[in-house]
Amino acid sequence: MPRPINILLVRHAVSAANLNRSLYQRLPDPKVPLAPQGHEQARAAGEAIAAWLKTQEPGGTRIYCSPYQRTRETCLGIEAALKANEIAYDRIEELALREMSYGLFDGIADEELPQLFPREHAHYQKHVEFEGEFFAPMPMGESRVQVADRVKGVFGTLIRDNRERENGWRIRNFIVVSHGVTVRAFIMQWLHLTPEWFQAQPNPANASVALISSDGVEPYKLSALFEGFPHRPTKQDIREEGVVQPAADATVAGEPG
Repeated sequence: MPRPINILLVRHAVSAANLNRSLYQRLPDPKVPLAPQGHEQARAAGEAIAAWLKTQEPGGTRIYCSPYQRTRETCLGIEAALKANEIAYDRIEELALREMSYGLFDGIADEELPQLFPREHAHYQKHVEFEGEFFAPMPMGESRVQVADRVKGVFGTLIRDNRERENGWRIRNFIVVSHGVTVRAFIMQWLHLTPEWFQAQPNPANASVALISSDGVEPYKLSALFEGFPHRPTKQDIREEGVVQPAADATVAGEPG
């Protein structure tokens, strides 16, 4: 049976590396900050979330945040909006919600890979051609299926926090601030969707908010709460993250796996 729960999935606002991929040559991925306009985007996402929460039945609100710099800064914008709207919440950082690790290929343009890492690139391409990109592991990094596996480990924590308490209070609203691949993996695993769905689903726009919700009676429904701020994708964005656009609606029954 579905649970009475609302999960608001937020991709971080536009980062400095989204606009200039060469930044990865100077900073490790976890230290990449938001671009200047990203702070405004994060606040806009927070205002959309706050406006939606005001229409809902009473229930606790908890933020789960990736520990990367750009997601932390996105959280600050969301929290500012919640505080301004007098919405109580708490916040927890969750390692399993971090960005996918691209290993040796992180931040490197496609055309440079065969020259810099000829054997590793050939090995990766062999996996992509034989079993598909979803299952292909990045050299010294992760595959998308590994991201999906670790994201699924968060579900037990959400279900525990969502359970009925003696005083009748439960955390009903979860704001998950994460990354494009990770958000798609979360949706795929919670709604029991397929690797083919994942491959066909573009990354959400920066600062977009997708909503998985159920009243405990109706099946889980996936909808777009806030469309966010698409930026023009580069070839590197497309390879690593998918073409940027809002998430599509879907309705799926059943418990999370």
